[in-house]
Amino acid sequence: MSESPSLAAKVVRVLGIVAHVVLLPYYLASGLVAPLWAVIVLVAVWAALLVVALRLWRTRPFLVPLVPVAAVAIWFAAITAGETWLGWTA
Repeated sequence: MSESPSLAAKVVRVLGIVAHVVLLPYYLASGLVAPLWAVIVLVAVWAALLVVALRLWRTRPFLVPLVPVAAVAIWFAAITAGETWLGWTA
């Protein structure tokens, strides 16, 4: 019989998933600055990170909150790089 996760683990993993879902509008709104192909790539990255978070859900619940942190870093880096090197403007 496997042990049930602690209350802290349950809270942390739910907060991590909620934080990740909250970031979706930012990824979708990237179309105000980025071209369609870049928005599609960014949304695919967001979805891949969601899969990572869901896989961590059972095995390492305390790592789930790192997924939205990575998502923010990737989004910011992609938009900044596009503005700097590819001339994306609002």
